[in-house]
Amino acid sequence: MSRIEFDPAQRALLARKLSAYLARELDVEVGGLAAGLMLDFLAEELGPHFYNQGLHDAQALFRDKWEQVVEAVYEIEKPVKGR
Repeated sequence: MSRIEFDPAQRALLARKLSAYLARELDVEVGGLAAGLMLDFLAEELGPHFYNQGLHDAQALFRDKWEQVVEAVYEIEKPVKGR
């Protein structure tokens, strides 16, 4: 997995959201720089867990869809005489 990087607009938005969350939920005032550093930490430490969960979800989806394809192919199979 490559490093998670946000464009400047995304980074600023996420830092503002993080700062607002900390103020609202924990009554902690955090400036833009601190929120950006915290965002980097969260992306680095938690990002891989979210990424891996996304992969597991995708695998489950593909498994389900593949099973549907197998069933669809079976349904169009032609009968063979002498079987």
